[in-house]
Amino acid sequence: MKKKERHIDFSISPFIVIWEVTQACDLACRHCRAEAINWRDPRELSTQEGFNLIEEVHSMGTPIMVLSGGDPIKREDIFDLIKYGADLGLRMATIPAATPRLTLQLVKKLKAAGLAQMALSLDGPNARIHDSFRGVHGAFDLTLRGAEYAHSVGLPLQINTTFSKYNFDAFDDIAELVTDLSVVFWEVFFLVPIGRGRLLEQMTAIQYEKLFQKLYRLSKKVDFIVKITEAQHYSRYVIEQEMKNESGEKKPSEVELPGCLAHDFGPAGSIGRAPKVVNAGNGYVFISHTGEIYPSGFLPFSTGNVRCDSLTRIYQEHPIFQLLRNPDRLLGKRGICEYGNICGGSRSRAYAMTGNFMDSDPSCIYIPKNYMRQTITKNIMDAGKTIRKVFGE
Repeated sequence: MKKKERHIDFSISPFIVIWEVTQACDLACRHCRAEAINWRDPRELSTQEGFNLIEEVHSMGTPIMVLSGGDPIKREDIFDLIKYGADLGLRMATIPAATPRLTLQLVKKLKAAGLAQMALSLDGPNARIHDSFRGVHGAFDLTLRGAEYAHSVGLPLQINTTFSKYNFDAFDDIAELVTDLSVVFWEVFFLVPIGRGRLLEQMTAIQYEKLFQKLYRLSKKVDFIVKITEAQHYSRYVIEQEMKNESGEKKPSEVELPGCLAHDFGPAGSIGRAPKVVNAGNGYVFISHTGEIYPSGFLPFSTGNVRCDSLTRIYQEHPIFQLLRNPDRLLGKRGICEYGNICGGSRSRAYAMTGNFMDSDPSCIYIPKNYMRQTITKNIMDAGKTIRKVFGE
């Protein structure tokens, strides 16, 4: 019998909390949001401060907490932090970097601590592409070895892949490799140009659609979860495809996304997918290594610090979080899009590329049904105002 996550009201509780336990990392990834360095910051949250944070995340009713980095296994207390959360009932996950630190013994200790799922990053189908992206020779082989370690101890394996123009053409080969690795979860990130990622070339909106097509087809035939991150308009693509196969007229909001587990756990008891689209500040909150509270790791607006502020209060009441959860305040074409309440577009990419996190996501090719009519009407009215100014009322 499948377990069920209880219903989560995103205005009250985030579905997932990510805590960047450290920015220290021995890799030099070309897309790194944190622009990680290879030594630990003395301002990191202490073990006890970490315990306090984990307790509050649990008290909020959040089911999933991810300990990220940098490289989280740079922290000697990572096992204690995982165990503390697991003992409270949180489903704990982490993302170790593929370095010589990632040994079979370490993976055994992660499993023994109560880790629910381990993620590894894989950005190319071979060492040439992956190692170039990660900035360290040998990272590809260490990633594959880490996958073997996870399987050998019975730890559910997740693969994370970040797509940009750099590896766009390698999608088919990467997808084949991910499938061969017997994963339970493939999290596909679409590059947000912050940190070192500002130097990477963005995909075009058309290229997004091409990957959407491939991801949708893949999700229909594999037995693992395919989750899209920072491309919320993938939900619009999926709904369009599902509506083609539906008999009768339906509104977008009436079509169920295929593959959504709707509170279910994933394969083999692994972590499942949120019951609806998660976005910055809407079902999601990010804690930096120094305790700063952000709507997302890709949206650099600090709203407080867990050392002196209540995470619960900030998430529920801070004006930025409330604004991000209000689709009626979205600007541009997103503000009148019939998929606005479902998708919302990447607020992080909107900010990175336009300077306004409530603006339209430039990577979305879709034109809302009423957008052109409203745009033409506005242009005519603006032209009329200009003419009246020139020739007088």
